[in-house]
Amino acid sequence: MDVKQIIDYLSAYDGRPLKIMEVCGTHTAAIFKNGIRSLISDRIKLISGPGCPVCVTPTAYIDKCIEYASMEGHVLLTFGDMMKVPGSRGSLSEAKGSGAVNIDIMYSPFEALEKAEKNPDITYVVAAVGFETTVPTYAMMIKEAAARGIKNVRLVTALKKVMTALEWICENQEDVDGFICPGHVSVITGSDVYKPLSEKYRRPFVVTGFEAEHILASIYRIVRQIEDGKGETENLYRSAVKDAGNRKAVEIMESVFEPGPAMWRGLGIIEDSGLYLRDEFRGYDGGSRELYEDMELPAECRCGDVIVGRINPDQCPMFGRKCTPMDPFGPCMVSSEGSCGIWYRNVH
Repeated sequence: MDVKQIIDYLSAYDGRPLKIMEVCGTHTAAIFKNGIRSLISDRIKLISGPGCPVCVTPTAYIDKCIEYASMEGHVLLTFGDMMKVPGSRGSLSEAKGSGAVNIDIMYSPFEALEKAEKNPDITYVVAAVGFETTVPTYAMMIKEAAARGIKNVRLVTALKKVMTALEWICENQEDVDGFICPGHVSVITGSDVYKPLSEKYRRPFVVTGFEAEHILASIYRIVRQIEDGKGETENLYRSAVKDAGNRKAVEIMESVFEPGPAMWRGLGIIEDSGLYLRDEFRGYDGGSRELYEDMELPAECRCGDVIVGRINPDQCPMFGRKCTPMDPFGPCMVSSEGSCGIWYRNVH
């Protein structure tokens, strides 16, 4: 079928109401950019999932980073998208503005190694946040640090596994009918990793790219599977995603990190959803295994419901009022891949 035929089919759909979750924030942005909701039946509801690592980072993680940046002889290195994420006592940007902390923006984790070699009396703490997409880079960095004998580098991690979160959603939300799988993550993990979920929960999992026609094709395949009573994994992004994934990247990741429980903002602790340095690399760990109690969210904050698609961002009482991109309460409003920020820019 060509794109016009797919649009005609989806716009005319008159079956039972469906909820399809796009897991990746990049997909959410592309759906808005291309007006995809206007091209499909209102009986097909697209909901956003927990596909933004910044958005599920607990406030206590930000507090820990600020604590490190406040220590004498320490410098925190972070990507720019973390600077405005609020902790319980303010953001990294606000802490840096106070002049009492040492925080530098990095463009690659490997910058920490160069800085550490030049300044052996300073400990460089890397704020390592991400999903399977970025974990191999941190793994390679730690292996290189060990090989070069660099001791004054630490990782404070909020590295998480999307796959574990998807299983949590399948277990806890029966009303999600199908999943548009995260494209970037799937480049690393491959598409075969979704097969156990589709087989166990009988729901379609479709891997796709980021162009409008890619997303429409994935929605079409999910709807057709549901109509045919199927729940299978399909890979529509074969130009970038192999069924088995990037085995070398996965092997590097698994050689440095191991799974453990992790706190997800708004959701709580999900077992085996975090990734932590193995014993042989513990010397580089900045206390990441501590299970921080997340800040209790006010009743009107619906972050947890937004992250798993129970409500749209604009249904949160704080959206656009007490929580805006300029004055965010939660990270979903901060990140370029956060569903609240995307909705604010396109709906508000």
